[in-house]
Amino acid sequence: MVLHMQVYERFGDLSIWDRIGRRLDWYKGVSLNRFPAKYLIARYTDAGNSRAFADTDVGKHMEIYRKSARSFKRLKKSVLQGQKLSELPVPEYSLLDLARDITSNMLRSCIFCRWRCKVDRVEGKRLGACMLTDESRVSSFFHHTGEELVFRGTHGSGTIFFTSCNMRCLFCQNSDISRDRFNGVPVSGKDIADMAMQLRNEGCHNINYVGGEPSIHLHSIVDSIWHMGNEGSKAESPFISSGIMVVKQDHFPYPYRKEFSEHDGFFNVPILFNTNMFLSLEAMEILRPLVDIWLPDFKFGPGGCAVRLSRTPWYYETVTSNLKKLNQWNEDVMIRHLIMPNHVECCTKPVLKWISDNMNDVPVNIMAQYRPEAFADPTSRDFNRRAQDIARKPYQSELDESWNYAEELGINYREASFE
Repeated sequence: MVLHMQVYERFGDLSIWDRIGRRLDWYKGVSLNRFPAKYLIARYTDAGNSRAFADTDVGKHMEIYRKSARSFKRLKKSVLQGQKLSELPVPEYSLLDLARDITSNMLRSCIFCRWRCKVDRVEGKRLGACMLTDESRVSSFFHHTGEELVFRGTHGSGTIFFTSCNMRCLFCQNSDISRDRFNGVPVSGKDIADMAMQLRNEGCHNINYVGGEPSIHLHSIVDSIWHMGNEGSKAESPFISSGIMVVKQDHFPYPYRKEFSEHDGFFNVPILFNTNMFLSLEAMEILRPLVDIWLPDFKFGPGGCAVRLSRTPWYYETVTSNLKKLNQWNEDVMIRHLIMPNHVECCTKPVLKWISDNMNDVPVNIMAQYRPEAFADPTSRDFNRRAQDIARKPYQSELDESWNYAEELGINYREASFE
């Protein structure tokens, strides 16, 4: 218990919390085990009769989900006022059960992301933009110490890297996993939950679903959250097969302690969704009562850059619409924007202006670490001439111009960007 208090008091006492604003208060409270994670509240939210799910109409299921989500909001408010979940009856069919059933059903006509390919990923005869069947693969999981301070803290962000993506960024720094759907090892939802429980009980401050792109693995992610919500508190130490452990990148002998994850007798961890934000509205709504903090990218402005550099139409309107939803829902959010060479005027400034006009209090990491990778690397035989303008690192003048513009707009960027 002493070690537990040292880990989490140090994390809770980091001075950045005083400087970054109150937009991340819910996430911080769950990470410190002061609040139950949203998935636990969803587990105690009644979703009615499971027999209604005999109908395969996703639209009808989503209406039930939206109605149950209103009950979730009321229960979350009660939790903030001191209601203990352990004092409540577990419903016969919960919002967490419904989320699992809906996402599994959606695989038959996939609409997880904005492409809305509607391919049958279970049958797998035709592939959509993500090039995936119903199989999910993880390339690595580990204590990530390179994320923003509010995520890496003192013991790292519990990061689970999924393969494949629904965008085709020429400059992708994770192109080995985003473009190779056979990278990593195949995993079930239970496998992913075991990874998450191990990382949390080793001291990680959150579970960070990332990729590639996590939204295209929505069925597996929701299934993993279901297992954490229903079985997490029962596991003394999860058994992870050797086939899965081969992708655990850190093998430091972290102490495994359940008190790192305990809230009111439940396994508890904040869910961090680290996404390119090219999600469908249905995916956003399903994740709303499950995700404790969102970490969306906002890469491109409203011009043609997304199509030319990422082969992604409807990018700007999709991302801004989804961000507006998060703001409307008052979700905990931190936005990332990567400064790219020759794209300050067309991308960085319009992105920052939109954030200033619509989400000015949200922390923003305006990142300087762009480097030409993959098809944007001029030294590579795979170099694509469409990436000629981004085939170098940004100049210092471009970085300064971007940060100065954020300063003029009054954006909350300093702590996340410079720490």
